[in-house]
Amino acid sequence: MNKLIKYLLFVNLFLFGSCIQKQEDTVSSQTNWQTELKEKLPLLGHRNWIVVTDMAYPLQAKKGITTLYAQESYVDVLSAVKKMVDNSPHVYAHIYQDEELSFLDENFCSGINQLKKQINEVLLSSKIQSIKHDHLIARLDSISNLFEIIVIKTELTMPYTSTFFELDCKYWDSNKQTILEKKMASLDIE
Repeated sequence: MNKLIKYLLFVNLFLFGSCIQKQEDTVSSQTNWQTELKEKLPLLGHRNWIVVTDMAYPLQAKKGITTLYAQESYVDVLSAVKKMVDNSPHVYAHIYQDEELSFLDENFCSGINQLKKQINEVLLSSKIQSIKHDHLIARLDSISNLFEIIVIKTELTMPYTSTFFELDCKYWDSNKQTILEKKMASLDIE
């Protein structure tokens, strides 16, 4: 009987240890995208992009595009990305969404109205511009020739739900740039 108890204890410890390891693996894979984005964000600047996507977003094969996978919900990933960008001292984001999303309703896609509401809550204070999905993908393809793009795919299975963050300089704006260019032009002597 003593051997049976030891055997059962061993099996329980093994199973418990496996469950703990599996849970740690899951947490690790869930946070890998966050760790990688946090490491890259200080290196990103104006003209770089971060994109939060649904599951069917294509894996783009260009060198300038890094695709990360997140197991958290789309809304949680979107919220985390927005907070990271908002808390960054050097960049802010112009935000774009697929124009097609505004035409989707419950007849096309069950649950889309609730998702739109959640997205709007996350992006509440942001100005969002809608552009056709194909145009945004073509723009990323072109931009990735010179600038890095980070795509974070989620497990969301609803169409046209991508959110695009085009990064821009937080401490320098177009007004300052215009003044600087005028100042420089006034000193040009031909």
